[in-house]
Amino acid sequence: MKTLEFHRDEKKDRVTVACADGEVSVYTHCEYCKHCKGIWVKKRMVPNPQTQAYSDIRRGSGSDENLMNAAMMFNTLIRDGSAVECDDDANGGYRSRY
Repeated sequence: MKTLEFHRDEKKDRVTVACADGEVSVYTHCEYCKHCKGIWVKKRMVPNPQTQAYSDIRRGSGSDENLMNAAMMFNTLIRDGSAVECDDDANGGYRSRY
């Protein structure tokens, strides 16, 4: 596991990280990447909420609304967080969760 620190650009309202694919947006890449395991908020790592929502949908017990709520929670965690926890130790880059 590796921790990728956020690079914030307040003018453009962007948050990026240095991924194997280069500098990528956390909102559009990490949120939907299989390698994203969680977000560091202060001194604790919060698991990616979309992981649980997606597994619930695959088991048939979740709904699209839960997935949307998980996406909104991810954005809130990014706003408050400082880094993303990534399990891409082989530097393979982005892999779609869906």
